Amino acid sequence: MFEALSMVARKKMSRIMKSKSKSIARKREIAMNKKATPEKLKIRAYKKARDILTQKILKDRKKEDLPMSGKMELEKKLDKKQAIIKKIAKRILPQIKKAESDRFKMHHQSNKGEQEWNL
Repeated sequence: MFEALSMVARKKMSRIMKSKSKSIARKREIAMNKKATPEKLKIRAYKKARDILTQKILKDRKKEDLPMSGKMELEKKLDKKQAIIKKIAKRILPQIKKAESDRFKMHHQSNKGEQEWNL
């Protein structure tokens, strides 16, 4: 799913994502009205687990402050720790599910208030 990217691949990915930004934003807006599927929740837990492990590796530094070569090294280190990442993701999945249900409840409560005012 996540592999270490070369500098050229990172630049190419950046250009592609910049051109798709408007459609991604619109799709995100539509998706916010729906509840996340179990697969999406697992992906979120996996990403959160990677972030947790990244923070442990970098300690006080930020990923954004790393040079390109540092980011590539970090990706390689994370690729070697797949088993740990999966264990962490499995452990934090209930927290992710609870956060999603809270988000969904809050989103629908705020929408109900807007609908009452629109009448």
